[in-house]
Amino acid sequence: MEFKLQATDTASAARAGLITTDHGVIETPIFMPVGTVGAIKAVHMTEMREQVKAQIILGNTYHLYLRPGLDVIQAAGGLHRFNGWDRPILTDSGGFQVFSLADNRKLTEEGARFRSHIDGSLHMFTPEKVVDIQRVIGSDIMMALDECPPGTSERSYASRSLDLTMRWLRRGWKHFNETRPLYGHSQAFFPIVQGCTFPDLRRRAASEVAELGAEGNAIGGLAVGEPAEVMYDMIEVVNEILPADRPRYLMGVGTPANILEAIERGVDMMDCVMPTRNGRNGMLFTDHGIMNMRNAKWAKDFSPIQEDGAADVDRLYSKAYLRHLFIAQEILAMQIASIHNLAFYLSLVRQARQHILAGDFATWKRAKLEAITRRL
Repeated sequence: MEFKLQATDTASAARAGLITTDHGVIETPIFMPVGTVGAIKAVHMTEMREQVKAQIILGNTYHLYLRPGLDVIQAAGGLHRFNGWDRPILTDSGGFQVFSLADNRKLTEEGARFRSHIDGSLHMFTPEKVVDIQRVIGSDIMMALDECPPGTSERSYASRSLDLTMRWLRRGWKHFNETRPLYGHSQAFFPIVQGCTFPDLRRRAASEVAELGAEGNAIGGLAVGEPAEVMYDMIEVVNEILPADRPRYLMGVGTPANILEAIERGVDMMDCVMPTRNGRNGMLFTDHGIMNMRNAKWAKDFSPIQEDGAADVDRLYSKAYLRHLFIAQEILAMQIASIHNLAFYLSLVRQARQHILAGDFATWKRAKLEAITRRL
C-alpha cells in the first residue's frame, strides 16, 4: 500500500491524497461503508459501485470469524471473491465488538476470551490470531487487536487499558511481519491509537504508534460516549504526532457534521454504520438538511427525494412515495434510504476533497455544515 499526499488546505489541517492498493486507488478523504458480515445491509454490490460510488468497504473480523467461518472464506479464495467486491476492503480487528459484549468477555495478557453472541460458544482472540484471521479474510488493510474502553472511563482504567493495547500491538505487528498474504495481493496493517479522553495518554500512544512505521494509522476509542468537542480535541492531539505521510483513519465516526470536523483536523479515512442504520429507520441526510421520512409533512410531497442528489433513487422516487413505503413497512424503503444516505456520504467527502484541492475547504465547510445539520 502507498499513500501520496496531494494537498493540504491553507486554512486548516484538511488533506487530500491517494491510497494505492492492489485492488485499486482510493481518493482521500474517504468515507468507508460498513459491511460487517461481508455485505452492506440492503445494498447490492452493483449499487455500491454504480450508485453509492464507494471506493473501499469494511468487513468485521469478529463477525466473519463466527459466520460464515474461516473455512468457508478461505475455500472461496478470500472475502473479495466471496462477496463479489473487487475494490479495496478494510477489516476491523473485532476489538470493538468484543468490548461491546461486556458481560461475555474477559481480557487477559494473552488476549480477549469471549462468548459468541450467536450460540454462546467460547473463543479466544489473541493479537497473533487476529492477524491470522485477517490473512484468511484477505482484506487490503487489517487492524491491530485493541481494547476499546468506554469514553467515560476513569484515568486509572484508561491507562491500564492503553498499556495492554500497546503490548498487544507489538505482538500483532511482529506476527504481521512474520507472516505473508494468502491470495497474491498485499495487505497493510494499521495500529490503533487509544487513550480515552486523556491528552497525555493519547500523546503517548500516538508516539509509540508512529515509531512502528506502519503504512497507516488509526484513531480508535472515540464516539463511545464522550462529548463531540472532546472527540475533536483528541483528534487534534493525536494528529499533531502521527506522521503526515501516512493515512489517518478515524474509526466509527460518524454524523455528516462529525465527518467534516474530522476532515478539517487532518483525518483521511472514516467509517460508520449511521447512513444505513439511520436510513433503515427513516432518517435521510441530504445536502440541504435532515429529513424524517415517517413525518406526515411528506405525505403529499411529490417532489423528488433530492433533485440534486448523488444517486438515481433521489430523482426516481418522490418523498411521498418513500414515506408511504416506510409507513407500509415495505423493505424497498430501507433499500432506497440506505442507497441515498451512502451516496450522500460519499458525495460529501468528494466535495470536501474538491475544495481541499481548490484551497477553499475551510470557507466551504462553514457554509456546508450549516446546510447539512438543519432539520427539514
